[in-house]
Amino acid sequence: QRGSADKIFINTSGIGMIESPVNISAARAQVGDKVILSGLIGDHGTTIMIARGELDLETEIESDTAPLNSLVKEMLDEAARTSTVDAIHCMRDPTRGGLATTLNEIALASEVCIEIREDRIPVREEVKGACEILGLDPLYVANEGKLVAIVSADVAEQLVSRMKENAYGREACIIGEVKREPQGIVAMRTGFGGTRIVDMLVGEQLPRIC
Repeated sequence: QRGSADKIFINTSGIGMIESPVNISAARAQVGDKVILSGLIGDHGTTIMIARGELDLETEIESDTAPLNSLVKEMLDEAARTSTVDAIHCMRDPTRGGLATTLNEIALASEVCIEIREDRIPVREEVKGACEILGLDPLYVANEGKLVAIVSADVAEQLVSRMKENAYGREACIIGEVKREPQGIVAMRTGFGGTRIVDMLVGEQLPRIC
């Protein structure tokens, strides 16, 4: 309704092509697959918190907003070169709800267990500090320029090496693997040697950004 908006609203659309036989559905994760993360998590959500004045901090953290089309294309090309493009089973962007929510959606859709390693998940110290102050978990903080890929184990290392050559994949790493059971669960091996369940985010840690 005219005059009812008190903020700036941006509407945009993306147009692209679906390449055959690429299928990166959330339901295609397979036992033995590796979980690849393209880089640091939590930057975007933390930047928004600081910009809104929720944290009185001076920091150089910036939003990770980035175009991922070139990175995705290079990953597909590398998979086709070393094996087959079908070796990339699933690909998602961990935006609202963060990495944890995205992995839970994949685990549920594929009826598998995804096990990740806490010590392999890249998070800036500034982001960790901001989340500790607010009682938030970086695993659930929004990202805007990152991707998660579930890929065949035999191409995982080659894909990470290729991703590191791209400006938007320099911190790419393998953070876990796909297990058979318990189905629909994301588990994280902690730095203390234990394991904890990483649940789906219920509600919102932060107000809606987009």
